[in-house]
Amino acid sequence: MIATRARPFRSAALVCLLVVAPVLGASGCGLSAELDRESNPERTPTPTPSLAVVPPSPTPGPVTSEPSPTPSPAVPGQQTEGCPKSGLRFTADQGDAAMGLRAMGLDVTNCADEPRKLNGYPAITVLDASGDPFPGVRTVEGTDQVSMAPEDPGPRPLTLAPGESAHAALYWRMNNSSGVYLRVAPKKGDDTVTVRPPYPLDIGPENVLGTTAWQPSDRP
Repeated sequence: MIATRARPFRSAALVCLLVVAPVLGASGCGLSAELDRESNPERTPTPTPSLAVVPPSPTPGPVTSEPSPTPSPAVPGQQTEGCPKSGLRFTADQGDAAMGLRAMGLDVTNCADEPRKLNGYPAITVLDASGDPFPGVRTVEGTDQVSMAPEDPGPRPLTLAPGESAHAALYWRMNNSSGVYLRVAPKKGDDTVTVRPPYPLDIGPENVLGTTAWQPSDRP
């Protein structure tokens, strides 16, 4: 009895589906044609858009800063061979930057055959590309006058055996001008040498260069 009743139901559903489907199809075709007539009353064929080949955008190159000042060949530097008369050789590293604070390391190495004593702070003057003192830049002992600079550990007497080094850190706030050279002495009153760091100091006029005291260095 269940199977007998199911057959008329399936037949009726099938008939209904066959009747409704053409109506829906006709209605859909009529609506589509009407929309087509409204958008294109002249019945001109719509061109098929072609797939344009878009060349890839060039990969951006590295951001370059303004060119560094050209150093003057007339500015004397420390001798490149052998050991200077003072028995001390100075080098500056590539520096570091964060949040407008600049830092650069300064190392001194005893290249003589006898021990050398250090105590206190390096004497430093920032020079421009011509070898003249950079206008308005003040060098101070300690880091208190340079915002966000680490604390200065303070001076201590050091004796550098031949081949040993000591280290001091230089700090300043970013500005828009560049100092090219450093005139350096182990302390005020000593003979100076001129050191050219790998990169200029963007210290600018009316700025402060703070220095830490000499500290032992493990670097060769």
